[in-house]
Amino acid sequence: MQTETATRRPWWRSLLTDIRPLQASPPYRRLLFGNTVAQLGQQMTNVAVALQVYSLTHSSFYVGLVGVFALVPLVLLGLYGGAVADAMDRRTLALLASAGLWVVSLALAAQAFLDNGSVWLLYGLIAVQSGFYALNNPARSAMVPRLVSAELMPAASALNMASTNLGLTLGPLLGALAVAWQGFGAAYAVDVLTFSAAYYALVRMPRMPPLHNSPRAGLRSVVDGLRFLGRSPNLRMTFVLDLCAMVLAQPRALFPALAYKVYAGGAGVVGLLQAAPAAGAVLAFLLSGWVSRVRRQGLAIVVAVLVYGAAVGGVGLTDLLWLGVLLLAVSGMADMVSAAYRSTILQVAAPDQLRGRLQGVFIVVVAGGPRAGDVVSGSLASAVGERPALVLGGLACIVGVLAACALSPRFLSYDARNPTP
Repeated sequence: MQTETATRRPWWRSLLTDIRPLQASPPYRRLLFGNTVAQLGQQMTNVAVALQVYSLTHSSFYVGLVGVFALVPLVLLGLYGGAVADAMDRRTLALLASAGLWVVSLALAAQAFLDNGSVWLLYGLIAVQSGFYALNNPARSAMVPRLVSAELMPAASALNMASTNLGLTLGPLLGALAVAWQGFGAAYAVDVLTFSAAYYALVRMPRMPPLHNSPRAGLRSVVDGLRFLGRSPNLRMTFVLDLCAMVLAQPRALFPALAYKVYAGGAGVVGLLQAAPAAGAVLAFLLSGWVSRVRRQGLAIVVAVLVYGAAVGGVGLTDLLWLGVLLLAVSGMADMVSAAYRSTILQVAAPDQLRGRLQGVFIVVVAGGPRAGDVVSGSLASAVGERPALVLGGLACIVGVLAACALSPRFLSYDARNPTP
């Protein structure tokens, strides 16, 4: 007979990634696989588009316009896409939107192989692609709570974040290598192939019709979702705290200046700084086995965002490259933890008939927040310098979090065993 000591798991095993959602739900496993390969291909396309625009225009301004053409449709259609996801079968919507994305990927590959010389054609394709993404992403995200139990949602959220960070880390590198190897068309062609695999995974998903009578998608439906969010302090706080981090303490716009002016490096140092938060997020994922055991998820988010602000502010206090990279990695770890719990609360506490609309709000915040943060940090740096801007941004994040908690103290006692919006 085995003793308790013999059968007890080593303590370090409990720190490793919790993969139970993959074991418990084959449909979720297929969805995660599809999202992962699609994200990898999409990030390859993103870097190829930037490189092609620069090749055509030799202007960083025109490269920056790519973000504008991507963001505007995403913001305008994000809320509507969520309303559509609540009004119809989510699998059907994801299939239709994904088919549109696949066609855009084919068009991008075709224009590259045909030596397109018009930057405006690229802008138009990116805008259309962003619009389909705004319809596709809420539907895919709102599927997860129907595939995974509430107990496993924190682990599933960590897996989803890891999928995103894997694409953000490897996608640009592979895209640049593909462009250097066989030109822009090669990177776009890989995106077509990865999206084909993602589409096949989606085809094998079960149908997901609305569980309740939902209003037709339209302005009234969108307004109903926003009104629900206004009456839901816990859900609202997840967005407020994310904006505190992403708008007030977003450091990425300062990386080039830090690399050249503070660390006396070059493009390689810029890449190192950009990779550090994603590397930290991946490390946090590998050690995320404990996330499912935390019940006070609101408090966990607050602590994570405070750590994020402190880490970003700390980068401005040192001129040592290794320490700056370490602090950025810590910020990525904290953001990973925060995102996992924010996504979990949004998925579990929101009723199913509103999940699509709230996922639409989530997309708008996640997409718009960092871009607004780029403007804030860049403007502040132009006035006071990069290092003071980092310190002030980190402090602003911390103050914003504390102020939000003072106005909504119930969030600190949010309990996963009794999820309330």
